[in-house]
Amino acid sequence: MILSVDISEKSFGDKDLYHDLSFAIQPNEKVGLIGRNGTGKSTLFNIITGDDKDFQGEIYVKRGTTVIASRQEHHGHEAKTALEYIQGDLPEYARLSHIIDTYPETMGDDTTKIQRYSEALDRFGQLGYFQIEDEIGQAFDDYQIDIAKMHRKMADLSGGQKRMVELIKVQRSRGNIALIDEPTNHMDYVAKQSFIKWLTAAKEAVLVITHDRDVLGVVDRIIEVRDGKAFAFKGNYDHYLRINATQITSQVNEYDLIQRRMRNLTEDVIRFRRMKERSHDPGTIKRFKANEEQAEAELARLTKAEKPSFWIDQDSVGDLNPKMTSAYQKYKAQNIKVSAQTSESQSSRLLVQADKLSLGYDGKPLFSDLTFALHEGERLRLHGRNGAGKTTLVDAIVAKVRGGEAASTQFGGHLICERDLNLGLYEQEIDGRFLPMTLYEALEVVLDEHELPISDQHIRQLLSNYLFNPHSDADMPVARLSGGQKARFQLIRMLVNNPQILILDEPTNHLDLPSIEELESALANYTGAIIYISHDSFFADKLAGTMLPIGAQK
Repeated sequence: MILSVDISEKSFGDKDLYHDLSFAIQPNEKVGLIGRNGTGKSTLFNIITGDDKDFQGEIYVKRGTTVIASRQEHHGHEAKTALEYIQGDLPEYARLSHIIDTYPETMGDDTTKIQRYSEALDRFGQLGYFQIEDEIGQAFDDYQIDIAKMHRKMADLSGGQKRMVELIKVQRSRGNIALIDEPTNHMDYVAKQSFIKWLTAAKEAVLVITHDRDVLGVVDRIIEVRDGKAFAFKGNYDHYLRINATQITSQVNEYDLIQRRMRNLTEDVIRFRRMKERSHDPGTIKRFKANEEQAEAELARLTKAEKPSFWIDQDSVGDLNPKMTSAYQKYKAQNIKVSAQTSESQSSRLLVQADKLSLGYDGKPLFSDLTFALHEGERLRLHGRNGAGKTTLVDAIVAKVRGGEAASTQFGGHLICERDLNLGLYEQEIDGRFLPMTLYEALEVVLDEHELPISDQHIRQLLSNYLFNPHSDADMPVARLSGGQKARFQLIRMLVNNPQILILDEPTNHLDLPSIEELESALANYTGAIIYISHDSFFADKLAGTMLPIGAQK
């Protein structure tokens, strides 16, 4: 064991985040950390790294163990280049570099300094730091980032690029345990395969927060944060689904028995109370009173017990017997309620068509001779590496539908869209104009833009449907929402106007597993057309449709 976590209590305000949460990590073990949005997975990382000390419990790290973690924020590092930032966080790099760079000018015949300088050179070589810039450059290329950005300031990089820089830093640090938060968001399929290859071969232990089912498919163990505790499942995602279904059905059955016991106790209290009131004999009254108090005490104890969070994947639910299915549906954890167009009547009219289309920027096409036709009810998957032009094509379609000007240049071909097409758009990055608004204000703007009725009841119902607290979350600034919360806001915005066509750009990023399944289910029943970009192989298998290659496919 190189790391153990034992947290007896952790709270945020009046919210009890953890109670009696514990787990341990073994050397070289690859562990996926999952849990519903808001269960505190990133907070757990901050506790392990020592950035958050406001908790009751103990974090044990084996002596000599180097813990490397990806950062969420980069305050104080904005002026550093990406290369300087990565190097600065590598174990021993700053100390060794200082000795190698400064001692030759000052050590003279000082034997102590000469010895330190010699040892620093040896250690620098042992850690592979003489080749570090070339290695980092290769990693930039592997993750589809222009190598020139290695020398750009951190402040000038996009959010996705900073995430890749963090990943490169963690991988190259070669510590004893790596903590990585949602590494495959913003990755294309080649970069993701590169990360998975690294993960399976890495010598260090890795604890990775992820709901990417491709990544969870190669881990040794999954730890789920649920109801303030940590539940461990040996094996990969497939094993987790099987074990989870077995455990949850048992818990649902136990919870159902408790609910029935509570109903019986309630009836007993009423019955004993009536019998006590009708009795005249002091001994009989005393006996019924004792029975009433005993039933009330047991009822009070059972009432205080919190309801567990029950979730079973949809395929496993389909294998349950009718009685258990009924009980599970009654008690399962609340999920997002995705409302998408499901009209029984469906035409086959042409919505979007491209003929030998060529788009690009600055006089240079990103792609040429792109041809496709999308009819109502069809699905089109845009497939290609980052930078191949998938988002450029999406932007051009959106501009054409909305009567605006695309940012790209059309070098040839034709793009035709049905006029007055009602379009729903899910973007990876939230529109910056919403960031200063509260969530309530942002939803008012969304409804107003679609000329839909605005009422307090409607807005709060939307919040509730997508797992926001209609009261406490309504006044939360959009800029302060978590990644998962921003993703759910994007879903509301996309679907609020009952669109005829959906365009989705990596919609599963930041969503937890139950929410991904709910989205997949809603989209499977959606009768409009869908254009989507996704490097989630599970999501792509569910939506299916025609794959449109864009750029080189390698």
